[in-house]
Amino acid sequence: MTDAVAIIPARGNSKRLPRKNILEFRGKPIIAYTIEAALQSDIFERVVVSTEDAEIAGIAAHHGAEVAQRSAELSHDSATVVDVCCDWLSREQQAGHHYQIICCLYATAPLRNATDVAATCGLLERGRCHYALAAAHYSHYPYQALRLERDGTVAPQWPELCDMRADQVGELIAGNGSTYATFSDELLRSRNFYGPGMRAHIMPFRRSVDIDTADDLELALCLAELEARRSADRDPR
Repeated sequence: MTDAVAIIPARGNSKRLPRKNILEFRGKPIIAYTIEAALQSDIFERVVVSTEDAEIAGIAAHHGAEVAQRSAELSHDSATVVDVCCDWLSREQQAGHHYQIICCLYATAPLRNATDVAATCGLLERGRCHYALAAAHYSHYPYQALRLERDGTVAPQWPELCDMRADQVGELIAGNGSTYATFSDELLRSRNFYGPGMRAHIMPFRRSVDIDTADDLELALCLAELEARRSADRDPR
């Protein structure tokens, strides 16, 4: 792929699951799996980890990524991933470096593989598809959501939709929080990884866990162990 770059945002001060980007996952830091997937996809000129954290920077470099030191302004809770990516692109352009495609890979999706990364980026096509993401099917349809009230009661979030059958709504998917891609000029213009004509690479649930809580981590470990056993069973040796 021509002029493509992968950006892996990785703050050190994650709140819900402290140090989640570098927690051990089957013998390696979680972020290592995303770096490896990006490198093994063989579509990026550069694989860059954006962080303000020295330990994360050291781990990222050890596993083959470049490190971009994140500014203090982009290290607080209100800074978004789009802010980080646009800041990096702008700085690179000022230095005379231009990239056609930018792919944002979340460090906390260790089950996503190189094929998923390449397939998502491969959906981009000038004039037809300017935005692409990895997605998965809903485990529960969103229109069945219940709103938890302060008094402990619950109420349908969308009362007019909660009784609809699945076949009335059609096939619904959602971004799985792992992989987003667009053209660099589109991101700088729209400041969004979502836009018209977006396409999705649909991944199975077993590779779609985005680790944000301890329960997510436990689930991802179970799925990884199951996949390892399946692979061992398929190996004739």
